[in-house]
Amino acid sequence: MPGGNASDGSGTGGLDAAAVLELDPLLDDRGTRIIVCCGAGGVGKTTTAAALGVRAAERGRRVVVLTIDPARRLAQSMGIDSLDNTPRKVDGIKGSDGGELHAMMLDMKRTFDEIVEAHAEPGRARAILENPFYQSLSAGFAGTQEYMAMEKLGQLRARDEWDLIVVDTPPSRSALDFLDAPKRLGSFLDGTFIKLLMAPAKVGGRAGMKFLNVGMSMMTGTLGKLLGGQFLKDVQTFVAAMDTMFGGFRTRADATYKLLQAPGTAFLVVATPERDALREAAYFVERLAAERMPLAGLVLNRVHGSGAAGLSAERARAAAENLDEGRIVDQGDGKTGQRGSPATDPEPSELATAAASSVPAAPAVPAGSEAAPTATADPAAQHDDAIDDDAPDDEAHDAADVDVPPDADVRRLTAGLLRLHAERMRVLARERHTRDRFTARHPEVAVAEVAALPGDVHDLAGLRAIGDRLTTGRTPSA
Repeated sequence: MPGGNASDGSGTGGLDAAAVLELDPLLDDRGTRIIVCCGAGGVGKTTTAAALGVRAAERGRRVVVLTIDPARRLAQSMGIDSLDNTPRKVDGIKGSDGGELHAMMLDMKRTFDEIVEAHAEPGRARAILENPFYQSLSAGFAGTQEYMAMEKLGQLRARDEWDLIVVDTPPSRSALDFLDAPKRLGSFLDGTFIKLLMAPAKVGGRAGMKFLNVGMSMMTGTLGKLLGGQFLKDVQTFVAAMDTMFGGFRTRADATYKLLQAPGTAFLVVATPERDALREAAYFVERLAAERMPLAGLVLNRVHGSGAAGLSAERARAAAENLDEGRIVDQGDGKTGQRGSPATDPEPSELATAAASSVPAAPAVPAGSEAAPTATADPAAQHDDAIDDDAPDDEAHDAADVDVPPDADVRRLTAGLLRLHAERMRVLARERHTRDRFTARHPEVAVAEVAALPGDVHDLAGLRAIGDRLTTGRTPSA
């Protein structure tokens, strides 16, 4: 796979057997001119694209990041008030060898207007821009956004002002709709309805008017009642004005499609280690292969890890129960007359490590996520509440507190943290199982893991942190 090296895994077909996606060589390769980030919604494509742009610029590339996502996260993280159809330079980039970063957001209508203005003489361009049907078409006709994304990508590549273009695509499977844009456009332009409307302009003179009268009379009976005669007239006027431009639309779309298949393009599928996201990722991988698009690999976002992966969830739960009952490994026989079993009780050092590694400074917020869970200010209080719920009643619980040794609060806090660690280990096991299923199905796909951050990404420093994790390749886990 491009940018992938075999890891030192066990060869069992799981994640460790997958190739590691090495992104720095991909970014440094001057032959790489386009990187397309695609994937399901909410997996962090926008932040991934921005982080790649920052890292590439600071490694000496002249980069432009094109987002099709109307959310403002990209602009905010780059310190820009807003993004529009014009690339804007990002300040604060510590680039070497002339590295620069620009960012922009696709304006579908403005891009369509620019095409009309560039390829039609002024009078005809004005007639098109003022046409009611054109205004509706350019503002939201099905498939227009994807086609305009291809147009804008082609424009950026033709200008040769940047040596790397990073594209952030729309969410869900529609992210690959731009691959179908040339075909859909061709079908639309070659359709019977459009041919009928174009015929008068092609025939011209009285014959054309006669044909128009016959054609319009045929359609007016049915379509006129549904859509209105004025609408049909607007469409016919639009088609007549656009007649000379239709061939150019198809030609440019086909050229951009071939550009996406060229060796200088790399597709990155972005996902999280969740079942639905990886199912979508599998769809992207298979679709790109069918379209002969160059896939660089999979970016697996928000992967959780643990600094005490040697302590299993079962042992952590058992240790927490022992602490609740006053049975600790390093104390003598108490009133219960029982001691923890060596098979279930971890060493004190393991308890400390697990407790320290399980305290979240803030909830792990995914790169580019739309929402984040609310942080619990006091983990100890949270687990105190959980223990209180287990008490038969408040009176009995208060009475028990009187007889509890002075270190009871420490034991309860440690037990709560051990339960947090047990939950973290269950999350790790679930993620590992989901990842391994994807890897077993697509062993040829190189994978780069991005460790979950304790907070959201809102500035260049956060994007640099994501870039560091993108190029590490693996996340510490069980």
